[in-house]
Amino acid sequence: MSKKVIMNQEDIRRTLARIAHEMIERNKAIENLILVGMHTRGAPLAKRLAANIEDFVGTKIPVGTLDISFYRDDLSSLELQPTVKNTDIPVSVDGKSIVLVDDVLYTGRSIRAAMDALTDLGRPQLIQLAVLVDRGHRELPIRADYVGKNMPSSRHEDIQVKLKETDGIDEVAIISTTVAKEGQ
Repeated sequence: MSKKVIMNQEDIRRTLARIAHEMIERNKAIENLILVGMHTRGAPLAKRLAANIEDFVGTKIPVGTLDISFYRDDLSSLELQPTVKNTDIPVSVDGKSIVLVDDVLYTGRSIRAAMDALTDLGRPQLIQLAVLVDRGHRELPIRADYVGKNMPSSRHEDIQVKLKETDGIDEVAIISTTVAKEGQ
């Protein structure tokens, strides 16, 4: 297995600052905005984005967390039962502009599950998506509104996001999950 770091701590910091600026530009009614981080690594990313927005414009943005465990379409095929985490959105989502935040966008299935979970809580005016890495291979017609880095990858590779809040380090790496045959 080989590992190549594609984003370091400074790259992640700069990327989140850029995404926060893009959110400010696109959402003129910033007081109507709620950031909702998907467990696990979307939650700290949402908090960092909200802190950036507050630093840039002086407006405190509500931040929530969303658990999609029971909305997954592969729930019956999972060998282990999912670990249920807390959904905590501090204000009503009704009529609000929601930005779902996740670390990696891959097939789009997690985002579909997140939208289902979110709309069970109310009727947002608008749902946008922010991801640190978009690796391609979509199976559903879902795209991110805010992308930190486009990283086309093979299905034999994993994108591994590590954050200080969950892993003690900030980095994004691409991991090859296949071993090359001898002589190739």
